[in-house]
This record gives sequence, C-alpha cells and structure tokens, in this order.
Amino acid sequence: MLSDTSQPNGPATVKFPHRSRRGILLGLSAPQLIVVTLTGLLLLAVLLTSGVPGALKLIPLWVVILAAVFIRHHGRSLADWAPIAAGYALRRFRGQLVWLARPSTRPRREGLLHLPGTAASLRVVTAPRGRFGAVHDPHHGTLTAVVKVSSRAFALLDPATQSNNVAGWGRTLAALSRTGHIARVQVLERTVPDSGDALNRYWHEHGDEATHLAGPIYRDLLAAAGPAAAPHEAYVALALDLKAARRLINQAGGGLTGGFAVLAQLTATFDQAARNSGLTPSGWLDAAEIAAVIRTAYDPKASAALDQWSASGRPQAEPAAAGPVVLVEKADRIQTDSAHHATFWIENWPRIETSPGFLHQLLFTSGVRRTLSLTYEPKGLDSALKDVQRRKATVIADAAERQRKGQVDSEEDSVEYADIKQRERQLIAGHADVALTGLLTVSADTDEQLNAACAAIETAAVAALVDLRLLTWQQAEAFTNAALPLARP
Repeated sequence: MLSDTSQPNGPATVKFPHRSRRGILLGLSAPQLIVVTLTGLLLLAVLLTSGVPGALKLIPLWVVILAAVFIRHHGRSLADWAPIAAGYALRRFRGQLVWLARPSTRPRREGLLHLPGTAASLRVVTAPRGRFGAVHDPHHGTLTAVVKVSSRAFALLDPATQSNNVAGWGRTLAALSRTGHIARVQVLERTVPDSGDALNRYWHEHGDEATHLAGPIYRDLLAAAGPAAAPHEAYVALALDLKAARRLINQAGGGLTGGFAVLAQLTATFDQAARNSGLTPSGWLDAAEIAAVIRTAYDPKASAALDQWSASGRPQAEPAAAGPVVLVEKADRIQTDSAHHATFWIENWPRIETSPGFLHQLLFTSGVRRTLSLTYEPKGLDSALKDVQRRKATVIADAAERQRKGQVDSEEDSVEYADIKQRERQLIAGHADVALTGLLTVSADTDEQLNAACAAIETAAVAALVDLRLLTWQQAEAFTNAALPLARP
C-alpha cells in the first residue's frame, strides 16, 4: 500500500512498505511445507518398516530434499520453483509453447478475442446502445472497461500541483475501492511505434503544402520523423466483479445488461475523480478499439495499418483478429508476430522517501519500447484489518521465539512491524487498502535488440530505486497480464 509522507508545507514524497518474505508457517512457503510434510511422512514410514539403518541408507535422498527446501535461486527456494518448472515442462511436452492461429471455415463466436493460454475464453462485448465495449471473463467473473487517458507532463508541473494530483489519484482509488464492486484497477502506460499517420492527417487538414520553402521542408520532416517517433499511450482498465455486484446487477435487469448498467455508473465515477487528479479521459473504448490495443501489443508494426484503416483517427480492429498469428514461448521471453518481448516483475518498490515521479527515468528510457502495468486489487476493510492483526502477531511471535533462544533481534522485523502499524493507522483513518502488482514488458524487433533494451531498462530501474526480476518459465502468461489492458489477476 502506497504511503504518502508529505509534509504540510513541503514537497510531496512517497515511500513503499517493506515486502514481507515470511512464509505460511515457520518461515516456509506452501510448496516448502508440502515437501517437509511429505518428507516427514516418508521418514516415519521408513523408520517403521526398516528402522534407523533403512533411514541412513536414504541419506542422499534427505540431502536432496533439504536442498530443495532451503537452497534459494533468484529469491525463491527450489521447492517454490518446482510447480513453475513443472508447468513449463508440461506445456512443452504438450506442444503448447508455440501458438498458431490457423485459418478455419468453422463459425467463430462473435466477440471472441482468440487469445492464447488462459485468456482463450475472453470475449469483447458492446454495451446497450453502443456506448462502450468491455471484455467479459467468464472464468473470473469480471466485466472490464478500458479508457484512454492523457495528462500534462508530470515532471514539468510545480510541486504543489504534483502533490494535488497524487492525492487526487489516491482519492480516485479509494472511491473505487469503497464500492466493493471493483475486482481490479489496471493502469497501463506504453510506447508504440508511430506510423506518422496522425501527423500527416493534421498537416493535410491545417497545413499548406504550397507555402514557399516551408511547405516542402514540413513535408520532408514528416516523412522522415513521423515513423521514427514513439508516442506514449496510457489506459486505465476497470474490472467489475460480477459476483460482488450481483444485487445491483439483478436490480438493473440481470446478466450482461445489468452488468453494463453497474459498470456505466463506475465509469462515470472514475471520469469525475480522474479529472480531479490531473487526468483527462478521452472516451471509453468500444469493442473494435479494445481489439486494436490488444492487436498492437502482439504486433507493434500493425499500428500503421490500423491507423490508416480507421476513419475516426483511433485505431480499430476486428475482435477475431486481436490475438497473435504466432506466439513462441521460451524460458525468459516470447516471440510474437513482429516483436520479441521480455516481462519483468517489480519485486521491490522504493522503501525510502522519494518524489512521486520516481518512475520518470524508467518510463522515458531512450530508444526502448516498453509497457508498464500497475494493477491495484482492492481489499475489504474487515479482511485488511484481519490481515494486519495476523501479520502483527506473526512478527511478535517470531521476536519472542528469537529472544527465548537467545538470538539477536532482526532489524528487518522492526522495519516490517513499523510498516504494519502504519498500514493499520491508515486503515483506521479511512484509507483504502490495495494490493499493488507491477509488471514491465520490454519489446524489440530482434533478440539482440531485446537484450540491449533489457540492459538499459535494468540500469534505469536502479536509478528509479526499484528492483526488477525477469520472470522465468512464465513469460506467456506474464505478457498477457502486463501488456494487455485486461485487468487480470
């Protein structure tokens, strides 16, 4: 949960709480506990059947199990890596690392996005009277609307305006969280190749090519610089929890019709709150525009054709053509139609006070195409307070156990306990509690360019005080959650 530590008369600063590394029991995670439990049962069975000599014969096995539980790789124990590696191996055995879109003469479900992996069931639907479109996820029970937003350059604003915008965004999240009907809020900011079509349209509408000297210069400049630009796009996705909002949905007519009625109220709430935080919503996307955003994530070079095809000036695509034609998954990256992608998880956020614009250097790394996804998952007040009490009890119990054993106090525990108490004070004061997940996808045309771009991003992350971790054996699923405005868990 983001903690605002601004002073009344000073510039706004932000810091993030320490990320807890505590397990479920005795510092062990769920996979570690399963391995330890099964090992204990196996040892008991061996002792009952073969006695101590039989157990001693299995010393190599006990050593391997201990290594799986306690040896860590990239911050995770080998037991934690086991289900991830097993899932990747199973997909490889089944031939699911390569996804191909094959032409078919069979009827296709209207609105189905035809995405690979666990997103295969997603379909885009249109609200009554065509007001906006939304993505329906039948498995997770959500209906997600997407809006394109813009704002003034945050780094150029005065400190007072920056503070007001940060506080306004916090109030926006709080307003959405308190409804109890929002499953997730995703903020997606990306750079895309520019076809130069919008600049050329503006020039043809407002310029004069016959102007002496200036006309030819502008024409040559647009021809050279237009396609080389990399504009920034920002989207916000609101995922309505159809189960939590069931009562309101039934009152509005039930089904997707009632869902759209409730979602329309939430979108109106967001529009008003977003303007108070310095954002300018430019209209909620319809079905074709949502499909275009997804399509250009998989195939960045398609943006030029979609720009030219669209009569409205906003890219549009057929929902059935939103997914990739080909997707090849590797251990640390994926390859799609016209790009290579690598997705990082933001493991740690700044734990010292810093300016609200600490991500500026990461977002404006020169020569790098990337997509930053921030997903906020609201938590109910009661469950958040229970979680606080549980964490406080765990820290106190661990400290008492170390004191009983005569061990040295852990400063990490002291920092974590202070963060927990700060979180409790914020909850009591009325702030909303959200779980924040940050993902960063880097894209390039070739493997070599992707390696260089990843190196540049990791260097910029150090300056931004965030820790990036390249996801292994999870790239296909991570790309879906990081690069597409679907607000998936």
